[in-house]
Amino acid sequence: MRRAILPHWLSRLARLAALWLCMLCAPGVRAQGVELHALELVQAEGALTLEFSARLTLSRALEDALRRGVPMYFETEATLYRSRWYWRDERVARVSRSYRLSYQPLTANWRVGLGGLAQSYASLSEALAVISRVGDWRVADAAQIEPDQRYYVEFSYRLDNSQLPRPMQIGLGSDWSLGIERTLRLGEKAVEAARR
Repeated sequence: MRRAILPHWLSRLARLAALWLCMLCAPGVRAQGVELHALELVQAEGALTLEFSARLTLSRALEDALRRGVPMYFETEATLYRSRWYWRDERVARVSRSYRLSYQPLTANWRVGLGGLAQSYASLSEALAVISRVGDWRVADAAQIEPDQRYYVEFSYRLDNSQLPRPMQIGLGSDWSLGIERTLRLGEKAVEAARR
């Protein structure tokens, strides 16, 4: 009796696994997220700067909302801390950027805004490439870094759902979460180079 039930159960499980694999490999199904390509701290002109590069993949819900005219805001933040053994780590510097991504249906252009500046792009992939890259971003001045101390930078990049229209903020699912966080430690060479 058990021999007849076990193969039937295993064949059902195999069919479910095959269906699951087909759904994953189907062209209409895609993964969302932030794929990090590069994140590094470098010395430039007497300051500590950050370079960041990633690949963004939006969920179908995010892309649909953009195409219907809902602007999305992407926040990039870097905070420099000095390690202390006797107390909480000291925050030395914090920098942030907020990108506004929107679609203009009349002109069929994608618009990226940073502060008071804005630029139009012909495709979504071009606009995403711009907001997922930061180069030569000044985090701290050399005078803020002491050579005999240990430092680290907490970096975050995320979709800021709090800036969506209020009715859209209710009941957001996993399709609306997009972000990445990393911590970079400064070595002795990086600190010395930043002070030059």
